[in-house]
Order: sequence, then structure tokens, then C-alpha cells
Amino acid sequence: MTSPATTERLIDRAAADLLPSVAARLACRNGMATTTAGVADGFVQGNLAILPESLAASFHRFCQLNPKPCPIIGMSDVGDPRIPALGLDLDIRTDLPRYRVWRDGEVIEEPTDIMAHWRDDLVAFVLGCSFSFEEALMADELPIRHIDRKVRVPMYRTNIACHPSGPFAGPMVVSMRPFKPADAIRAVQITSRFPAVHGAPVHLGHPHSIGIQDLAKPDYGDPVPVEADEIPVFWACGVTPQAVIAAAKLPFAITHAPGLMLVTDLKNKQLAVL
Repeated sequence: MTSPATTERLIDRAAADLLPSVAARLACRNGMATTTAGVADGFVQGNLAILPESLAASFHRFCQLNPKPCPIIGMSDVGDPRIPALGLDLDIRTDLPRYRVWRDGEVIEEPTDIMAHWRDDLVAFVLGCSFSFEEALMADELPIRHIDRKVRVPMYRTNIACHPSGPFAGPMVVSMRPFKPADAIRAVQITSRFPAVHGAPVHLGHPHSIGIQDLAKPDYGDPVPVEADEIPVFWACGVTPQAVIAAAKLPFAITHAPGLMLVTDLKNKQLAVL
């Protein structure tokens, strides 16, 4: 995995005459393969799910039924790796730091591009990501533990069942950020303004009540400490489709690697609801 220092050099080199979002995508094309938390501040990041056209309608319906974990912010035409509404230069095959290729519900490869796996029948879905509302949290001086520690946000499978659609059924995945109680209340208020990137938390405190046995052992991402005067706050997470793909044992799919997102040209402030 590319080191944080190398990542910063790649982005700085690309950013001289470009939007930070474009520079981030160019850095991905040139080898950046680390978390995008804190990258291209102000710009919307997205989760990725790529599926054959035969499953696209069922997955689209799944997202409509489960808008908290799966808010769609962009979708490609069949066989087209571009999504101009998210970035004119964007190429879904190369512009994420790392991907996951799935066969029969198992990850078989985690490449840094998917040129070799792209097919004419594929449809790409980009889902809102909680990294986008983190800018607003930090602007209010709320600390984000995984950004401070330069690791991936911890994510957990829960016992919260998603509403099914066709073969898509399974547990909601959540991301966790620890806050002191007063800060947690403020975090709820702030993130409620961003429904397109998961909105308000789905749970505060008591991880066992949503099926999480050990906060130190996330299913995706990296653990972060929860101090004695803090509570864990859980948001619906766009990694949910990966848990569902695994549960459904789909013959073929492609996703992002958790924590390594697509950086778009949309501005976070565009998604805020007053």
C-alpha cells in the first residue's frame, strides 16, 4: 500500500493546475493506493458497486429501499466507464485507489485498476460516503479519530437487516466514530443535513444491541480506540453492498476496497439540506 507521504507527494504533484478532486483521481491512476479519508477536502467521495446489467434493476431497487446505507449519487450507462455528472474526466476503471473483484460471493483480487475486468454489460453505481460529511464535522471542531490517526474508518456488519430486492439481501454495515456525549449530539445535528451521504447516525452507544461484539475487531477498516469518556456513534455505511454481495454469492461483481473511495467533482456543500 502506498505510504501517506507518497500519497501526499502524488496529489501535490498533480494538483498544481487542477481541482483537488481531479488531482486525487490522477494520483489514483498513478499508483495512489491508500485511504482517501481527508483527501480533496470539500469534494464528495463515493462508494462503488459494479454489477452486470441483468442485476442492475434489482440493485437499483435495493438502493431505493435502503437509502440510509445506499444513497445513489451517480450511475453509469451500460458498458460505459464514464459518469460525467460526477467528473468529466472520470474513468470508473482507474480512478479509485483499490478495487475488489468478487466471484461467487468471494473477493478474488484487489487490483488498483479494473481494466482487465471491465465488460460491455456492466453498470456502475456510486453511492454517497460518510467521508463527505466529515468535512462539516471537522469545520465544527469535532475530532475524527481515524483521520487523526491516518487509518481507515472502522466498519462493522450489524444485525440490522436491509430490505431485500431480488438476490440482494443481508445486513447493514455501519461506520463508527467515537465522540464525547455532547459532541455526539452535535454530530447528529450536523450529519442530519447530509441525507445523500448517509445522514444522521443509525445508532449511538451499546454496540452489542446492533450485533457488534467487539469494537476492536472491525469487519472492514481499522480499529480506533474509544476512550472512557466517549461513546461510539454509528452511521449507515456504503460498504453494505459488499456484505450483501457476499451473502447472495453473486457470480460476479466489482466494488471499491473499503475506505478507498472515488473522489468526485461534486462539492459537499451541494448535498447539504438546510
